[in-house]
Amino acid sequence: MSSKEGSGGFRKRKHDNFPHNQRRDGKDVNSSSPVMLAFKSFQQELDARHDKYERLVKLSRDITVESKRTIFLLHRITSAPDMEEILTESEIKLDGVRQKILQVAQELSGEDMHQFHRAITTGLQEYVEAVSFQHFIKTRSLISMDEINKQLIFTTEDSGKENKTPSSDAQDKQLVTWSLKVTPVDYLLGVADLTGELMRMCINSVGNGDIDTPFEVSQFLRQVYDGFSFIGNTGPYEVSKKLYTLKQSLAKVENACYALKVRGSEIPKHMLADVFSVKTEMIEQEEGIS
Repeated sequence: MSSKEGSGGFRKRKHDNFPHNQRRDGKDVNSSSPVMLAFKSFQQELDARHDKYERLVKLSRDITVESKRTIFLLHRITSAPDMEEILTESEIKLDGVRQKILQVAQELSGEDMHQFHRAITTGLQEYVEAVSFQHFIKTRSLISMDEINKQLIFTTEDSGKENKTPSSDAQDKQLVTWSLKVTPVDYLLGVADLTGELMRMCINSVGNGDIDTPFEVSQFLRQVYDGFSFIGNTGPYEVSKKLYTLKQSLAKVENACYALKVRGSEIPKHMLADVFSVKTEMIEQEEGIS
């Protein structure tokens, strides 16, 4: 047995060779020293930052959930008799999402947004997807990033209630303006996710006998795909990953348009959705094999 090991076969610690009264005790540390005070302030700052980060993550989850519910609602528009009723209900839901984004803007007041961007990026992408989906249904065009950011400017009173149309009585009160800007990466990723929802709307509309929507969606997706192709691999990594999914969605829509144009008169309208779903599965299997 080496001299470094005790009778029990365990290695001795270095401070065991010193007398007990010579060991350094934590009680001797001066808590009022400048170093300790500096580290206590660091601890408080880090704790506050971590708490803020967790609050933003929870808000981002709420934004994601409500945006998904809005998208599910908008998909009902292909089979609903009253289109305006669904659009009005979706606008109410999006107003609720914007109230959550207002809370995010208040949390980020005086902070660098990019330090907390990872906590809120998922929610912002889903919101962009929902807003752009609603805008496409209304206008058959793509909403711009500036238009989205204009919707994320809020004016509130000291009580915290939103005041979009202040009256003469409220002019004497102090108004505070909050804003949150969607980054270009969040906008691009949200638009890329939009293509998947448009592909689903295309297939659903065909099943309900709507022949015009697939061709409109196909033309729109080609323009979006051309725009993403200009970015290519020079953009962020997440954008290049979405490009493959976008290409798949475009291929499925083009396949539906081809079947409508070539064999539309041969297939009954109530069977078109089944035919497209089978062809979509065949395309996915071929892509998996290749």
